[in-house]
Amino acid sequence: MNRITSTIGLLLLPAIALQGQAAQRRPLSLDDASRVRDVTDPAISPDGAWVAYVVTSENLKDDRNDSDIWMASWDGTRNIRLTWRKESEHSPRWSPDGRYLAFLSGRDDAREEDQLWLLDRAGGEAEPVTSFPGGINDYAWSPDGKRLALVVADSESDSTAGADSAKKIPKPIVIDRYQFKKDEVGYLGKPREHLYLFDVERRTAEPLTPDRYDETLPAFSPDGKSIAFVTRHGADPDRSDNWDIYVIDAAPGATARQLTTYEGDDNDPAWGSRPEWSPDGRSIAYLRGGPQKLIYYAVQKLAVVAAAGGAERVVAPELDRWSLQPHWSADGSAIVFLLEDDRNYHVAKVAAAGGKVERMLGGRRVVSGLTVGPNGRTAVVASTPLEPQELFALETDGSLRPLSRQNDRWLSEVQLGAVDEISFKSRDGTPIGGFLVKPPDYQPGNRYPAILRIHGGPVEQLQNEFDFEWQILASQGYVVIAANPRGSSGRGEKFSTAIYADWGNKDAQDVLAAVDYGVARGIADPERLGVGGWSYGGMLTNYTIAQDRRFKAAVSGAGISNILAGFGTDQYIREYEAELGPPWVDTKTWLKISFPFLHADRIVTPTLFLCGDKDFNVPLQNSEQMYQALRSLGRETELIIYPGEYHGIRRPSFRRDRLERYIAWYDRFLKAEAPTAKQSAPAAAGK
Repeated sequence: MNRITSTIGLLLLPAIALQGQAAQRRPLSLDDASRVRDVTDPAISPDGAWVAYVVTSENLKDDRNDSDIWMASWDGTRNIRLTWRKESEHSPRWSPDGRYLAFLSGRDDAREEDQLWLLDRAGGEAEPVTSFPGGINDYAWSPDGKRLALVVADSESDSTAGADSAKKIPKPIVIDRYQFKKDEVGYLGKPREHLYLFDVERRTAEPLTPDRYDETLPAFSPDGKSIAFVTRHGADPDRSDNWDIYVIDAAPGATARQLTTYEGDDNDPAWGSRPEWSPDGRSIAYLRGGPQKLIYYAVQKLAVVAAAGGAERVVAPELDRWSLQPHWSADGSAIVFLLEDDRNYHVAKVAAAGGKVERMLGGRRVVSGLTVGPNGRTAVVASTPLEPQELFALETDGSLRPLSRQNDRWLSEVQLGAVDEISFKSRDGTPIGGFLVKPPDYQPGNRYPAILRIHGGPVEQLQNEFDFEWQILASQGYVVIAANPRGSSGRGEKFSTAIYADWGNKDAQDVLAAVDYGVARGIADPERLGVGGWSYGGMLTNYTIAQDRRFKAAVSGAGISNILAGFGTDQYIREYEAELGPPWVDTKTWLKISFPFLHADRIVTPTLFLCGDKDFNVPLQNSEQMYQALRSLGRETELIIYPGEYHGIRRPSFRRDRLERYIAWYDRFLKAEAPTAKQSAPAAAGK
């Protein structure tokens, strides 16, 4: 009890006390990375009195990330930490009567697989109620609170061989699937994810969908008789992204019926938005993608289908922007959702019958989490360029009222750099948007060493949210320039598809135009320019330095340049064949977009490559190839390999190491007096 009391006191520091510290603010340091608390996964209680949420922070002692469940009172006066174990907890969901707060955690599981836990609000410790060998990936409460729909993963059984049964010997890995690799999962075999019906009182589970497909994102109908879910069927479901919504009676032995029939993805699980039943149970709101040929370039639109079946309807067909996380209004007349738009994510609303889209919350911010209570109360997780994610109540007048203050204390101690939105035109006149981050002690009229940072995806966007990487580079005296080139989301489908099967062309022109903007404004020093990014950001870094020699230093993380040699080595086989065609059919395209490797001799920029050795998203071999090419050419280069890491670097010490190496590499070539790479006129792209 004392821990809870002290925590509440910490979070309720008067604003005036924080303001009083402003004059003593210090520069941001790498140590501050461990102080950032990431707020996610809001869930409002049935009575609207509390909002549960997840706080993730770094556990430096164990060198791991720790996620815990908190809850905030609706009036914002109390924040209570509910879980304290070093193992992470996540995905909080209230029972319909408010008695239980359920969550997922791998605590006390020898396999470290997530199981379902129930925390009785009447008191006592949280209790594990499942023990599936493969773990649980998702779940949903029934309206009466007596059952749950579970998404349970199959497991590969351990095996032993030889005379010594105590000595475990791993089985050979047998591959027979079209897509056979997935980052953070590994090689894909027979196991799938299925729906189970769980009885809360008896603690028993029965399978609902014991077949060979993956089922996910369950949602009970308001009367509790049916469950909507998302699955991908067909003779070989690995070969398409044709996800559809199915409905099944909430009883063992029932047969599922297909609800949506669009030849594209309906509620693609990658975006994490589950089907949403209308309050009267007659309709289901969901997200519809575009044609399968457009894969992730297609805009996800808000759609509705009758629960009994029938025609599917896009609610706002003229809206050429991504929609996420739909929620019905209490009376079923409207749908509230997250709307992506040029560097922002807003809360929007549209009549269920269709009509004009209304923004309930706009401004320079990114709303990443949305929860709507039965009484209409709405809470969001939101961030701005100078504030990490926090929990807020969205008032009826469109204002935000803070519910959590997880980052207030350390923010009050540090001085951050200004983050400005910028707009400029690319070489062919296309308008491009981006950001310019200035050092905290920026003096107008001075030119600064500048670093172009490029986002991944490619269909993502840099947006109005807190970015520690930008701020730590700015704290070291760098101007950070960032752009959303063609291929980015937030500007509509035509903008994102502009680089389709043509990587490193228009998007490279766009990011170079961002550098030209910084130089023309007298902010960036043209003789001290750096560039870098991760994933597609690493790829576009390679494309850029293979075309333009102005950069004195580059950092390329988890990228690929020899696209042809990458075929069959990562998780993107569907995307490759949809966008590029098989390499034996359209070899010319594969070779064209492999030019940073095939013309590595045009690269003179000192380049640092980094990657995790377990990355199945963009495997390590791709960074190894580029490193070897530049080393063979006698260029300045290094390769950093993070053991045991996937595409996203998770270990706190490795994340810090990565930032330290970024800074050291840029400092070495952008600040040192030592000779830098020879500069010459930009080379042709080899396209």
